[in-house]
Amino acid sequence: MQVAVDNSIDSLADNLSSYLGKDQVNNVRRAFYYAEQAHDGQMRRSGDAYVTHPLAVAGILSEMHMDHQSLMAAMLHDVIEDTGITKTAIKTQFGNTVADLVDGVSKLNKMRFSSRAEAQAENFQKMAMAMAKDLRVILVKIADRLHNMRTLGVLPPDKRRRIARETLDIYAPIANRLGMNNVRIEFEDLGFAALHPMRARRISAAIKRVRGNRKEIVSQIQTSLEACLEREGLPGRTIGREKHLYSIYEKMRAKRKSFSEIMDVYAFRIIVDSVDTCYRVLGAVHNLYKPVPGRFKDYIAIPKANGYQSLHTVLFGMHGVPIEIQIRTEEMEAMANNGIAAHWLYKSSEDLPSNAHLRAREWVNGLLEMQKHAGNSLEFIEHVKIDLFPDEIYVFSPKGQIFELPAGSTAVDFAYAVHTDVGNSCVACRISRRLAPLSEPLQSGQTVEIITAPGTQPNPAWLSFVVTGKARSNIRHFLKNQKHSESVALGRRLLNKALAGFGATLEQVPQENISSLLEQTSLMSLDNLLEEIGLGNRMSYMVAQRLTATSSAGVEDERRHEEKGTLAIRGSEGMVMNYAKCCHPIPGDPIVGHISSGRGMVIHTDDCNNIAEIRDNPEKCVAVSWDEGVEGEFSVELRVEIENQRGLIATLATTITGTEANIEKISTVERDARFSIVNLALNVRNRVHLARVMKRLRLIPAVTRVTRVKSRRVRKAIRNQLGSNLH
Repeated sequence: MQVAVDNSIDSLADNLSSYLGKDQVNNVRRAFYYAEQAHDGQMRRSGDAYVTHPLAVAGILSEMHMDHQSLMAAMLHDVIEDTGITKTAIKTQFGNTVADLVDGVSKLNKMRFSSRAEAQAENFQKMAMAMAKDLRVILVKIADRLHNMRTLGVLPPDKRRRIARETLDIYAPIANRLGMNNVRIEFEDLGFAALHPMRARRISAAIKRVRGNRKEIVSQIQTSLEACLEREGLPGRTIGREKHLYSIYEKMRAKRKSFSEIMDVYAFRIIVDSVDTCYRVLGAVHNLYKPVPGRFKDYIAIPKANGYQSLHTVLFGMHGVPIEIQIRTEEMEAMANNGIAAHWLYKSSEDLPSNAHLRAREWVNGLLEMQKHAGNSLEFIEHVKIDLFPDEIYVFSPKGQIFELPAGSTAVDFAYAVHTDVGNSCVACRISRRLAPLSEPLQSGQTVEIITAPGTQPNPAWLSFVVTGKARSNIRHFLKNQKHSESVALGRRLLNKALAGFGATLEQVPQENISSLLEQTSLMSLDNLLEEIGLGNRMSYMVAQRLTATSSAGVEDERRHEEKGTLAIRGSEGMVMNYAKCCHPIPGDPIVGHISSGRGMVIHTDDCNNIAEIRDNPEKCVAVSWDEGVEGEFSVELRVEIENQRGLIATLATTITGTEANIEKISTVERDARFSIVNLALNVRNRVHLARVMKRLRLIPAVTRVTRVKSRRVRKAIRNQLGSNLH
């Protein structure tokens, strides 16, 4: 065993000497012997000495031509976790950079969490933090995972499936995001084989069967492409491309196509010496075979988000066979296969970071911003998974700057991609110079202009259509903060109102009373207490009683005193003030406030049936009234009985908009051949405004009756009555 390991380190050292200096190779060798000594006596499940694993991980990184520090970190990546050797000891032996890389990779290893999903999410969060310090951490981790996937067979089936699922969900998309195509393909094929062994075997056997039949056509097409390049005097090599197992399976599943339909397409790659030659080759192959309209993509002029560059075209070949062709330079080929790892391959000491490196760094910074705004690790990983989705669209700002967004993105996603503040204050958009809804999905090539207004804020409805993790996490973060500040403000008003009944205000309550209550309730600050009151999780009366330390005698007197004051509703309280859907209160209606746990205060009309039983319970209901300066639009429902006439609905709508009221919803029920009932949901300012709307509706000759629907029970009775008429 020892001889085999020695041979392996010697053969690795030989490979490394082709692109690393002698001192650097010796440092890698020194790291190996250090790891071998540290892991002495430890074995893998396969029965091999443990050190074979770090050696194999270093071997994977050497194939990517990674630098010597990454290879040393690969040799030592399990030392801190498995052997008790400290980071300080590694720093003393191998320097700060290697110690930080090893520490970064060690921190990504599993810890105990309450659920597997949470463990995966928490690990990914740590990965983002480690990547921010040094991108090589993720490359060592990816190589570590790749070797573990290659040796998955020795594990029990349930563990195999779990690791395979995690690899397909997280590691393969990360490899794709970093442009490491070779690694992604291997992750997907190994993960697929472990997760669905039967399906993988059947597709693999089918590919072998088909390969023999395809050989002749493939060689014919390849010969004609090579002859075409030679005729035009264009240097380049042509290689046939075969789809990998997992991509065939995914296409069959997603596009509902049969195996034969997917295998009907023949794919080739032409690799040339320069960008100029790429476009010349494109012209030559378009002359040789007819291109399929709409299937040409130029990823050289506009690279993919992960730095991938290539020209893609689809041709009608001989006998109408579809041929997919990718045309790229040698450097683009290396970048497509190794992605960000190719940065170290092409980088000399004085080079600036490559585009792929800058893009990856930008992506990691985006991850960290999302992490700050996410409520927990599961929410964070939900946002990240969206961003790892590979399909992109490319849109332009009015100044011509290109933005890459996931397919299905909207103007709101674009606004947040420009800047968080632009997203938070956007009110409208122009797509290719025309005004468009914020929810309209964007298409590649469009120019998007965002219209902002000071003082505006994100709309909760945006969460139903935004696609990017950045937009989703920023909207949620803003709404959480907004709800918190609104809850605190409402809680302060409710508590002051309750304290007034005890002849005090919050400012007059001694600080020791507040501290004592916070200690009893295990809350961190007064704001937390006020938020709890605002959200309806604690009763303001009970809190006021404890803050003023009032004895139970005379509580009834105090309660009566408290009920004399009322809380003024201004209409601008925000998300913690809700208006009941059962009775639709509007300014001018007598009202009562119901404290609902988690929602804050819900305003009902005084005579609403739904709160009749708790109307006089001061722990659940609060006396409220409309503020004189109340503002906003309030929902109300009307029932309009009409004689059937052509175009009457349009007349109703025109009349209502003429009174400056907005129609939210309109529905019609036919009562009989002559009469119908129209149910309207409107937005009005107050009762005076509503009276004006109703008066205008009654002036329409075909309208026989207009009534306001105030209770859900009334509406149910109407529906029952209509049902009996229809039967």
